[in-house]
Formats: sequence, structure tokens, C-alpha cells
Amino acid sequence: MTDFFIIKTIALKLGSNKKQYLDLLLADSTGEITAKKWDVADTELPSVNEIKDGDIVKIKAQVTQWNGLRQLRVLKIRKKAANDPVEMVDLIKAAPERPEDMYHYIYARAEAMTDVDLKAICLRLLTENKERLMYYPAAQKNHHAQLAGLLYHVKRMLMNGERMCQVYTNLNADLVAAGVILHDIEKLNEIDSNELGISTGYSFEGQLLGHLVQGIKTIEKIADEIGMPREKATMLEHMILTHHYEPEYGSPKKPMFPEAEILHYLDIIDARMFDMEDALQGVQPGEFSDRVWTLDNRKVYKPSEI
Repeated sequence: MTDFFIIKTIALKLGSNKKQYLDLLLADSTGEITAKKWDVADTELPSVNEIKDGDIVKIKAQVTQWNGLRQLRVLKIRKKAANDPVEMVDLIKAAPERPEDMYHYIYARAEAMTDVDLKAICLRLLTENKERLMYYPAAQKNHHAQLAGLLYHVKRMLMNGERMCQVYTNLNADLVAAGVILHDIEKLNEIDSNELGISTGYSFEGQLLGHLVQGIKTIEKIADEIGMPREKATMLEHMILTHHYEPEYGSPKKPMFPEAEILHYLDIIDARMFDMEDALQGVQPGEFSDRVWTLDNRKVYKPSEI
């Protein structure tokens, strides 16, 4: 196969055979794929060293399997030439809804809150971060790693959250909505991203603290500025802290009240549904996807009759 891709990450590494190889993460409008160019010769290094994260490249490769996953074995690679009939925007994976529409939906839900403190903190952070929310992904890779992926993630969680509150009437709907809107807001400062929604890594503070701790710091600061009662602010911080649920995923505590518990499951549901839908892109009816690492290395089946 020969095709164009965006370079998400590229690194020149030394193999066990003491020969240099290229380790790549490639992306186009359908998703991501890992790639290797083995035994990079010294004569290839000048052109290879010109390629950096975010570049468009033309690749000739063979599709292979490694540990049950598709991978590309790159035979040739070069940067996009000026006369090549492809543009960056043609290769971007984007959320399926307009960013402006998703932002309006989220902002309207915050504006409709009856709790004045939760409303104030949500509207402030949505307003201050509007420009970046229009393009920011929710991750460097994995779920919602796409243009405006963060908005798409939050909007679908809000939609689910509203329905959950109709079923479980003991839930405080404004607190659930505030937790959803703010739970990943500091990914804007954890992840480095360009305006095409392509992330090449994590910020200094993002690597050392992560968006859970960053989120708590932001909420504490704004809560003090607007005079939010300490109990309410602490509960909101607890929701941010616990929404990953397990220590190995960054949460030192598990949820300790119903709204925090439901936030975790809203997050998990949307992430899993995104990963399953994404895995089935290009899969023919009656066949299985590749194994998906974020789904515990499961394959996903696309039914042929239903």
C-alpha cells in the first residue's frame, strides 16, 4: 500500500540487533496505526531527520500483524511535496458534530443550573477556555483523540447524565452536570495540541501532575474567588479526583457519594462506546476488529444480520 499520513510521533531507536529503526505513530481520518521502518541506513538519516511530529508524509508499506494488531512495515517514507494532491485537513480525524453546536449545548446546560455556585464556576471555565475547546482532543491517543474530541466527550456524557438523573432521582442533577463539564477541563493544560486537534504529547505540568490534580487546583482557586461554600467545592474536587476510580489510573480514592460514582460510570460508558465504534470502522459485517488495547485487548464483532 501507498498512502499519506500525519506523523503523530516519530523516534529513531536502536534495535536489539544494534541497527537503527524508525518507530512511528501514524494517523489519518480513519484513526491511528503504529509503523516501523527497520534497518534505517546512514544514507537515509538526513531525510529521516527532517521529518517531525505533525508532518504529512507519503509512505509505501506492507500491512503486517504483531501481537494480534495491525502494523505497517514501512518500505519508503518521505515528506509531502508541494505538488502532492493532499492537505492536512484531508487527514484529520474530527468529532462528527460541529464544535460550535457542542459548545452551545454544554454552555446552555450550565446556564440552566439552579445552583448559583456550580453555574458560576462552569460558565467561567467554559467562557475562559472557549477558543481552545473548539479544537482540543480529549487524549493524545485512545478515546476521543480527535479534533474537538473533548467537547464531544463532555456533550455525550451530559446527555447520558441527564437521563441517569431521571432514573435515579436521588441524584443532584446540577452536581452531576458540573462534574461532567469540569472532570476533564484541565486536559486543556495537560495535553499539548495544535489547532487541528493533533496532540504530540503532554505539557511539563501535565506529566508531573496530570489533569486530575490540575483540575483540583483550578477548582480550588476559582471556588475561593467566587466564594463557593467549602463543602460544595470539596465535593466537586472529590468528583474530579475519583473519576478514574483506581489508583493505577490516577485516582487515590474511590467515589464517596452518588454523584461522584455516577460520574465515573458516565466517563467509562462514553469511553468504551467510543472505542468500540472506532474499532468497527472499516470492519465488514460478520467480522471482528483488531484487538483493542483500551478494551482489555478484546476484539469487537460487527453483526451481519442485526
